[in-house]
Amino acid sequence: MKYHYKPAHKLAAVAAALFSGAAMAQSGVTLYGQADMFVGGIKSPGTGERAFVANSGGMQTSYWGIKGAEDLGAGTRAVFDLNAFYRTDSGRVGRFDGDAMFSRNAFVGLENNRFGTVKLGRNTTPYFVSTILFNPLIDSYVFSPMVFHTYFSANNGTVFDPGIIGDSGWNNSVLYSTPTWGGLTANFIYGLGENAGNYSQNKWGGNVTYFSGNLAATVAFQQVKFDGAPFDVTNSTNPLLTGFSKQTAVLGGVTYDFKILKLFAQGQYIRTSVSGANPNGDIKHMNGQVGASVPVGAGSVLATYAYDKTDNAVSDFKRNTFALAYDYNLSKRTDIYAAYFYDKITGIEHGDSFGVGMRHKF
Repeated sequence: MKYHYKPAHKLAAVAAALFSGAAMAQSGVTLYGQADMFVGGIKSPGTGERAFVANSGGMQTSYWGIKGAEDLGAGTRAVFDLNAFYRTDSGRVGRFDGDAMFSRNAFVGLENNRFGTVKLGRNTTPYFVSTILFNPLIDSYVFSPMVFHTYFSANNGTVFDPGIIGDSGWNNSVLYSTPTWGGLTANFIYGLGENAGNYSQNKWGGNVTYFSGNLAATVAFQQVKFDGAPFDVTNSTNPLLTGFSKQTAVLGGVTYDFKILKLFAQGQYIRTSVSGANPNGDIKHMNGQVGASVPVGAGSVLATYAYDKTDNAVSDFKRNTFALAYDYNLSKRTDIYAAYFYDKITGIEHGDSFGVGMRHKF
């Protein structure tokens, strides 16, 4: 899938494909995916040395999947999707060692034209979809500032910010997506903790998206009261996160396509609650992002800046991150790109990354 620089009606189609079986054939099975590889240098904030790499997933994490649908009549279809991340640099499954095979999606469900879609299994969260569709570098885990500010932890030595807890997909979850009414669609997700005798151990959230002409907007919310390996913060050895009890997050985003350029904006608040025994108190994260996509030739220049302030009862840090990229389309399914990423956290040495790469969709 390719998510960049799309007008609102195309973004709506992407969102529909992520949340339902709408992009599937009425009957049959489809093999699909993409391969992304880049060469460049990576230096994280606070580290003195740069690593030169030939890595998978510069612009977007590589994945492959099998999806299908069966027409049951009366506007109802049975749908399924088994979708796996993999690493082109090593041929290994998953985003990292220990990642489950079908960690992108693994669900079965029912879709109805009038009543919407219900999916059971491991589902992509609505919060993640709202995050990636409303910033120019979408879901790049190498070059997108908004992804770093949302899904990566940050630490300046006195404040530890875990980022969004719970991953971009939830195990043991139920996802419901409404039909689209006048450009509006709502998605709701509930993740069961499956802990006997503890019904409050859960995850839940949702989003509302609006796509009309050149305008698109979203609001998303989620609350997490537990997590599971390999992101288990409840068993974390980091003393700054001792006593984790729950995390709540809310995000808003908007885009408008002026044709000569497309503008993006997002705002986000994340509160990670810890027990009273932790003297550092709750962790509060507030960040915003602005960006633009400008068509140039057969591709687009992508630029984005994100600012964050994270604090607890003892201290705080500020974070400034920007990225600049050019993505050139060789065809409808193949593109090449060059990107630069800069990341500065108060009190520690800045990090920056650069690379050139290629992505092919099948």
